[in-house]
Amino acid sequence: MPAPDPPLPAPPPARLREQQFELTHHLRDPGANAAPPGIEDRRLAIYRDLLFNNIQDLLAANFPVIRQLLGDERWPQLVRSFYREHRCQTPLFTQIAREFLRFLETHEDAAPDLPFLAELAHYEWVELALQISEASTADVDHDPDGDLLEAAPLVSPLAWPLAYQWPVHRLGPDHAPPSPPETPTLLLLRREPDGNVRFSELSPLAFRLLQRLGEAPELSGRAQLQALALEAGSAEVAAFLEQGGALLEQMRASGVILGTLSVARESPPAPNATSSGT
Repeated sequence: MPAPDPPLPAPPPARLREQQFELTHHLRDPGANAAPPGIEDRRLAIYRDLLFNNIQDLLAANFPVIRQLLGDERWPQLVRSFYREHRCQTPLFTQIAREFLRFLETHEDAAPDLPFLAELAHYEWVELALQISEASTADVDHDPDGDLLEAAPLVSPLAWPLAYQWPVHRLGPDHAPPSPPETPTLLLLRREPDGNVRFSELSPLAFRLLQRLGEAPELSGRAQLQALALEAGSAEVAAFLEQGGALLEQMRASGVILGTLSVARESPPAPNATSSGT
C-alpha cells in the first residue's frame, strides 16, 4: 500500500503574510511604501539595490539599443517604472525580457519621443526567444528531398518571418526617425545549426510566401505560388511559378525550408513565426 502524501505546510500566520506584502511593496516602490517595522534600513538598502540592479543589468543586456537610446538618466527611470508597476507572470529570469516587452506594449507613453520603442523592444527580444526556443528540426517529420512544387513545403520551426512598421534593424542613437517609412521592414530570423541566431532582410514576395506557408501548410508549393500570383495580380503565372520555385529551392538550401511534409503525417501547426503585431 503506497505511503500517504505528506501533509501540506500550514499557511503562514496572517501577520507574517502582511509583513511579506509590506516588504515586497516597499522593495518595488520604497518611495511610496514604508518598510515593515523592525528592519534596519541599512540592511534593506542593500537588498533594494541588489534586486533592482540585477533586473536593470539583465534588461540592459537584452535591450542594448534601447539602453543606449535612453541614456544613463532615462534608462533607470524606465526600468524603475517596470519594476514598480508590472506584475510578472513567471519567476524565470529567462522570461523577464518578455515581461519587459509586455510592459512596453501596454505603456505607449513610456518614451513619447521614441514612438518605435515597442517594436524595437520586440526586435531585441525575439533574438533571445529563438535562442532559447526548445524547437528542433530533428523532431519534425519531413522529406528533405521532396518536390517543393508538387508537395507541401515545410518551413523550419527555427525560421521566423518578422514584419515591422519601423526599420528596427537600423535604429540607434544615430538613427531615430520621427516617423516610419512608407514600406514595412520585412526580416527573417533564423537559428543556424551552430546555435547562432541571424537576421536577414526579406523581399515582399519571400515574406508573403513564408506567411502563406504558415497559414495553409497543407497546400503544395504550386498551389501556394498560384494563389500568390493571383494576390499579386500577375498575368504571367508561368513565369511567377518559375521564379517562386527557384525561391523555394533557395530557401531549402539555406535551411529555411526543411523539405516537404511527409505523406503519412498530418499537417503541422503554423511555424513559430513572430511579428511585432502579434
